[in-house]
Amino acid sequence: MLFARKNPEMVAPAESLPGRDMPATVTNKHFVLGAPIQPPFPADCEQVLFALGCFWGAERVFWNQDGVFTTAVGYAGGFTPNPLYEEVCSGRTGHTEGVLVVYYPARVSFDTLLKLFWEGHDPTQGMRQGNDIGTQYRSGVYTNSKSQQDAAEASRTAYQQMLTQADFGEITTEIRAATDFYYAEDYHQQYLAKDPNGYCGLGGTGVACPIGLVWKPPTVSD
Repeated sequence: MLFARKNPEMVAPAESLPGRDMPATVTNKHFVLGAPIQPPFPADCEQVLFALGCFWGAERVFWNQDGVFTTAVGYAGGFTPNPLYEEVCSGRTGHTEGVLVVYYPARVSFDTLLKLFWEGHDPTQGMRQGNDIGTQYRSGVYTNSKSQQDAAEASRTAYQQMLTQADFGEITTEIRAATDFYYAEDYHQQYLAKDPNGYCGLGGTGVACPIGLVWKPPTVSD
């Protein structure tokens, strides 16, 4: 993406940028879905944050899924409050480019969203996705409940087995409870709907994620 600095090292909290008190101003209407992108959200919705590389393409993965109420892009997992895009790209905020997904669990399962996540990128690449290099491109799932956390961890275990069989390395995705999510500047929101020919650097492994099947850990014969 534009302005990206190729810095694969995570900044220490004490060395991160100070940020600011004022959040970015965004249009509170999804360009595709027409729903608000800021809370409050419907009471029967749940939320999760996914990071899978450049958030322009990552957001599109989820707004096309039936049962998703709304999506938004922003910055997650780092230290700097209300960072600017250029600051995130400098590698000095600790944030990754994330997608807020607000969904109806009665219409789309969390497992379905996890399958989209795992198959939508290569989770073994560490601080990069393809040619996009830097801490802001690292893979992550930031959960809002124990059930989400348990499901995400179980899916990582299941997908690792499939990736290992296909000669991929270890999954580097961080899975942890969500902290603050800072909305990205307005022009980033639903970027590929506004500019269908815009840049998208996402590419999956081609390995199917076995979510939806009954998975059991492999047994070791005596």
